[in-house]
Amino acid sequence: MFYYLQYFSDSFWVLKYITVRSVAGAGTAFIAVLLLGPWFISFLKRQSIGDYGRREDAPPLYDLHAQKEGTPTMGGLLIIAAVTLSCLMWTDVGSAKVWMVLGSMWFMGLIGMLDDYKKVLGRDSKGLHSRGKLLLQVLWGIALVLALLANQDTAQKVQELTVPFFKYPVPMGVTFAFLFTTLVIVGASNAVNLTDGLDGLAIGCSSSVAISYLVMAYVAGHVAFAGYLLVPYIRGAGELAVFCGCLTGACLGFLWYNCHPARIFMGDTGSLALGGALATVAILIKQEIVLLIVGGVFVIEALSVILQILSFKLRGKRIFAMAPIHHHFQMKKWSETQVVVRFWILSIIFALLGILTLKIR
Repeated sequence: MFYYLQYFSDSFWVLKYITVRSVAGAGTAFIAVLLLGPWFISFLKRQSIGDYGRREDAPPLYDLHAQKEGTPTMGGLLIIAAVTLSCLMWTDVGSAKVWMVLGSMWFMGLIGMLDDYKKVLGRDSKGLHSRGKLLLQVLWGIALVLALLANQDTAQKVQELTVPFFKYPVPMGVTFAFLFTTLVIVGASNAVNLTDGLDGLAIGCSSSVAISYLVMAYVAGHVAFAGYLLVPYIRGAGELAVFCGCLTGACLGFLWYNCHPARIFMGDTGSLALGGALATVAILIKQEIVLLIVGGVFVIEALSVILQILSFKLRGKRIFAMAPIHHHFQMKKWSETQVVVRFWILSIIFALLGILTLKIR
């Protein structure tokens, strides 16, 4: 909305700068979450929408987190609302790319909300059936590729794979584009979801990932920078930098209430929405593989679950005391704050390494 003021008066010339709108978007989203947080937490409490767990599902973990039962959840709705409001104010709302990312955030958030609804109000700790959840995520991945193929600006790019440290993209064709893009969407959203197990862990790591993609989106949308660094130039990618700014602000605002001891959880509503949004940004600026580096903490969390399951099925033994791996460290007597802060440190390091890949070609 404010973006268009520059066309009505020269006094608003500063709004043409992506950097200005990214910072403004971050500030708007942060303040929105900060101001709405207390009201939203009270609303969730009045509706009895609180975290629910059963001791028989994981007794050691239940004993550690028993005091958290009843903490308001589905806080992801607050993040989604703040990001949406901020984007409407500071991005070019005529940008198809912005709407694609918002669409991913909303759709994945809806899947998470259905999951949270079944867990909380249905008193079912398992939530939405994993197959149904996976099917919906795959369908969105397919829909996203179809939308990209239908757009003249993105039809060719979606069929190319950008590999870190290589100068030129690798053609992958339509079929592999469907498979790869869907894998990125499903993998990222579920990886963030698995990481969301301790106060402030997933939201803090998401902040560093969002900031790194803000930088990468800015570079991808700048002809000179993209040419100099030999990364794909994506017309209109600068607006995704503004989106990442809005997302960063919302994450930091939510962290204000989600840090230990958390007053609210984002639930699957937030974790799936964040993962879907970040994955879509990565897809649109052709930096999907870098997501493995930037989101290193998410990757480690997901791998720990996969390895734990495979090891138990093949050998009858567990590798970790508990998976995801953040619970393993809890079982090893690390305090919750120690686990979270140390994972934040790793996340920042991974984010910096991801940005560094832009320079090395």
